[in-house]
Amino acid sequence: MKPNTKPLPGMMELLPQEQIEFDRVLGVIKKHHANYGFSPIDTPIIERTETLLAKAGGETEKQIYRFKKGDHDLSLRFDLTVPTARFVADNFGELTFPFKRSQIGKVYRGERSQRGRFREFYQCDIDVIGRDTLSVNYDAEVIAVIYEIFRELNFGKFTLRINNRNIISGLISSLGLNNKSSDIMALIDRAEKISSDEFHSQLTAFGFSKDNNQIINQFIDISGESREVLDRLRQLSGFLPNNERFNQGIDELTQVSEILLAMGVSEDYFKLDMLIVRGLDYYTGTVFETNLNDSKEIGSVASGGRYDSLVSYYSKEKLPGVGASIGLTRLFGCLRELELIKAGKKTPAEILILPFSNNELNKSLEIATDLRTKNIKVEVLLEDMSVKKAFKLADKRGVEFVLPVGENEVSSNNFMVKNMISGATTDLGSWVKNL
Repeated sequence: MKPNTKPLPGMMELLPQEQIEFDRVLGVIKKHHANYGFSPIDTPIIERTETLLAKAGGETEKQIYRFKKGDHDLSLRFDLTVPTARFVADNFGELTFPFKRSQIGKVYRGERSQRGRFREFYQCDIDVIGRDTLSVNYDAEVIAVIYEIFRELNFGKFTLRINNRNIISGLISSLGLNNKSSDIMALIDRAEKISSDEFHSQLTAFGFSKDNNQIINQFIDISGESREVLDRLRQLSGFLPNNERFNQGIDELTQVSEILLAMGVSEDYFKLDMLIVRGLDYYTGTVFETNLNDSKEIGSVASGGRYDSLVSYYSKEKLPGVGASIGLTRLFGCLRELELIKAGKKTPAEILILPFSNNELNKSLEIATDLRTKNIKVEVLLEDMSVKKAFKLADKRGVEFVLPVGENEVSSNNFMVKNMISGATTDLGSWVKNL
């Protein structure tokens, strides 16, 4: 019996023409990471399980790929943030703070495979980690980077949905339900995915009175422009006892909103949203998610937030941080479904050189070497085939330009580049200048 050659469910494989587009999107992401001064790092795919679960538990523990190797309890990383926290703790003396880090790599989660959800996927992360303190202004900066990336990709309207967990934690504390804080946050995070009756039923099970139910409903219904949302939160604060943490969250959310506007982020692309909590347990302040307006059902394609305590689990130092992550595999899959990313060329080559016979091969290789020194991507056809077949191959590959090299071209030293789309020809020197 032949082995099954299909990839496992939830694992994406791309054809060359798709991979070229994937790499183009990746290039946009890398460019904006660098534009904001984020330094690249890399960490191992395999980590000690105790390291990965030092802070993130609950649903995270259920989703990780875990295995034994000898006496070692190991797991595949489920995100890039926790390994970065370990990296910072391990290399603390070598880093300068605030440490601005960029990392792109594959992560693994044992989720049920479905549209927009993968078990192996690329994440593209940025984080800023401070020493002792870290300005909330950095919360706004990482969101601004996501905005710039999505704007350049230019595949349609998107919304950055921003909240602050101090607001929600402060509300829960004011209502005397701290012992149910994680459960209540998880419920609010699922509010859009369940019915209103189920939401209220679970609230009651957590110990909410009728009055508390009303306050929670009033809270999650807050919406509108940023100024209106902040005003309504301040009004609600007046009805809450011991509301210091609630007010801290409002102040931080106000600052993030103001800095985003100062950075040129249009309010058409972000909103303050009380339903955004983020499921991971380590977030402590600002949180955000990014939705494609025309494909909300696939969930967030970029998210992140503030984690004032995460790195401290691996170090005695106080190292607050904030980060943002793009689920590139999910994003690319959505763009492909929406036909906003279309497969094109099957090769990165800008020009295909076609020697008519082995007699012209050396000259073809000489031309290719010269073009590559000019940063032009070149493929030379090294296979012996007819001119007709060679042009068909170029057409199938999607190469826009072809340079035939025959006996006449070599003897006259006159080489003409053919445009495979228009059929027009240009001498090689002019083509290089105009490229």
